[in-house]
Amino acid sequence: MTHPRLSLALEGAEALPPSGGILVIGPRAGADLPLLDKDRTVVVQGFRPDHDALSAAGWKVVPEPQEAGDGHAAALIFVPRARAAARALVADASRRVVPGGRIWVDGQKTDGIDTIARDVRGRTVISAPIAKAHGKIFSFAAAPVFDDWAAADLFPTPDFVTRPGVFSAEKVDHGSALLAAALPAAMGGAVRRVADLGAGWGWLSAQALARPDIGEMHLIEADHAALGCARRNVTDPRARFHWADATRFNTDQRFDAVISNPPFHAGRAADPALGAAFIGTAARMLAPAGVFCMVANRHLPYEAVLARHFRETVEIGGDGGFKVLRAARPVPAPRPGR
Repeated sequence: MTHPRLSLALEGAEALPPSGGILVIGPRAGADLPLLDKDRTVVVQGFRPDHDALSAAGWKVVPEPQEAGDGHAAALIFVPRARAAARALVADASRRVVPGGRIWVDGQKTDGIDTIARDVRGRTVISAPIAKAHGKIFSFAAAPVFDDWAAADLFPTPDFVTRPGVFSAEKVDHGSALLAAALPAAMGGAVRRVADLGAGWGWLSAQALARPDIGEMHLIEADHAALGCARRNVTDPRARFHWADATRFNTDQRFDAVISNPPFHAGRAADPALGAAFIGTAARMLAPAGVFCMVANRHLPYEAVLARHFRETVEIGGDGGFKVLRAARPVPAPRPGR
């Protein structure tokens, strides 16, 4: 399906330069990018499922803006919901596009496109926004007037660093804190190999690594930027890092324990299927005597999902808004053809 705003914005004779590289930042899987030549376009997408889908569609995809290079003739930004992250992308694109090159900014009203348009207008001249399909697109000429918008480190808790746009960038997530408090007893005896599904910027893994019996802690995270923060935050030599979609993660070696604070939103909409997929992955990863510890919003119906994948499930902590669940003895996956 053709993107309704992009088609209108880019069909003009001067909308895209006839030569030179095009930088596209933040499109999601299945995004239609009309009039863009794949041979001269570099797409930046650090969320692994979207990265892989765009790559499979034939685009050249890199996970971070710095890997896209400089000297692009134009850029297109799909704004994220976090204002600081959107500003940082504008600043980064302005450094990577040649002076005067057009930078297009597209987004939904619910993701703050009106706010970022107002912010950019406060620094430079923008084109008349095109409004369609509950969103807007506008453009401006690249110029060095956004340097102070560059992404800066955030410090949500002592000795930990995050970046704008990653989950819970400004403070430790309350659910993770509840899960961490329950972990010492919940994981039972010796747990040599442990995985953190959806590890984010690494705080929960760091708390688990306080156990001396852990031999390896595998941090599995789909957000490339968050995993980069985790590498900085978790310097314990027992840590292993995987940029991967947790719902598809596979390993030949079994784990003694899996911990997780799984996401339960796709965009703004609640999607319990995400947490259910994490549960399925955990069951596949665990040894027969392995345990899975997770935290979830209390209203989410994960007990039924856990019962399909584990023989034992018990609530071990939480509060009025969250529940911490421990599942043990994973049910073996059925063999093909049965």
